[in-house]
Amino acid sequence: MDRTGIITFKGNAFTLSGNPVKAGDNAPDFRLLANDLSPRSLADYKGKVCVFSVVPSLDTGVCDLQTRRFNSEAAALGEKVRILTVSCDLPFAQARWCGMAGATQLETLSDHYELSFGLAYGLVIKELRLLTRAVLVVDAKGRISYCEIVPEVTDEVNFDAVLAAARAAL
Repeated sequence: MDRTGIITFKGNAFTLSGNPVKAGDNAPDFRLLANDLSPRSLADYKGKVCVFSVVPSLDTGVCDLQTRRFNSEAAALGEKVRILTVSCDLPFAQARWCGMAGATQLETLSDHYELSFGLAYGLVIKELRLLTRAVLVVDAKGRISYCEIVPEVTDEVNFDAVLAAARAAL
């Protein structure tokens, strides 16, 4: 399903593809690649609260800032919360970025191969074949409790609202 009027990138309107989700929905499954090329799906995080920090590319300023901020917040959220940064960057690029940034408190996952996550959650920027900036919180029972799609892709997410939603999902 293609949707317009939801996001802009540097002021230009773009199309989102995939199945839109909202708070209250069951989280759709997905297939992503970890940095070591092993597959990941929703089942790998069963029983955990997951914060999906979705970014176009770790190699851009706002995406870098978003991922560093969530990495620094991760420890305070505790063991029951997993922060997962999802982008279309190759797993090798994600691993390189994590090493350079010292990001050890979160997991980066690549959607480059199938766009499985992006299509399942309605977050693919059709014209660019990248993911839009978004954050989703999925509770331990697999239900989406928070969903934010940032209207202007170059703007930041609402960190305070995301962190409050993650704590409330515990």
